Amino acid sequence: MVEAVQDAGVVVTGAGGGIGAALARRFAAAGARVVVNDLDAEKAKAVAEEIGGIAVPGDASAIVGDAREALGGTVDVYCANAGVAFEDAGAGGPLDEKSWAVSWDVNVMAHVRAAHELLPGWLERGAGRFVSTVSAAGLLTMIGAPSYSVTKHGAYAFAEWLSLTYRHRGLKVHAICPQGVRTDMLAATGSAGELVLQSTAIEPEAVAEALFRGIEEDRFLILPHPEVAEYYQARAADPGRWLSGMNHIQRKWEEAR
Repeated sequence: MVEAVQDAGVVVTGAGGGIGAALARRFAAAGARVVVNDLDAEKAKAVAEEIGGIAVPGDASAIVGDAREALGGTVDVYCANAGVAFEDAGAGGPLDEKSWAVSWDVNVMAHVRAAHELLPGWLERGAGRFVSTVSAAGLLTMIGAPSYSVTKHGAYAFAEWLSLTYRHRGLKVHAICPQGVRTDMLAATGSAGELVLQSTAIEPEAVAEALFRGIEEDRFLILPHPEVAEYYQARAADPGRWLSGMNHIQRKWEEAR
């Protein structure tokens, strides 16, 4: 496992805190050279100084060139971790279009743009690794969060497409799909997150360890919460029953608001 990332040039977006910071720390501990990206330049700098990495702040959609230069010309591993979430809607309907656009741009198109920049070099070398921080919402669906759920489905589908299209050409792809993780993003989900996610929430470091186990086992789907596999199977086996169960949770949430 360590050999897979030893001396590798790694980029982690959204790494100023939460899952991104945990990933950056874990890669650095394994001997990788890590670029720490975040919109918040001070947070990126703090994490980079802590791990002996390189801070490249800015929009995750536009930092591949700078990150590649900072790593001496080659990005071996790209962790598309930056994301946005909103407590979107209860019984009152979906979110406004501006927030949908932000969710789509950050949660999906930032991944697409990064892959567009990185794929030519990876395919030429016959090696590369793309890590997508998706969410269990990308496999299931989160109450009160239409834009988050839809765009995380998109992020998962894009990671899946990358893997099925390029795995025979040396590209390794991992889709991380945790449920609740104790980060600022979980706190921002408000009452919906408290109802559905808080009781089983894990620390960001557990997500990083799950990824490294997945790298060792060469697994595409990374489930820091193993029970998500059961929920995903139940959804596929009987969508109507699964939707009824989720609607029950929705009604419980509405009654508590």
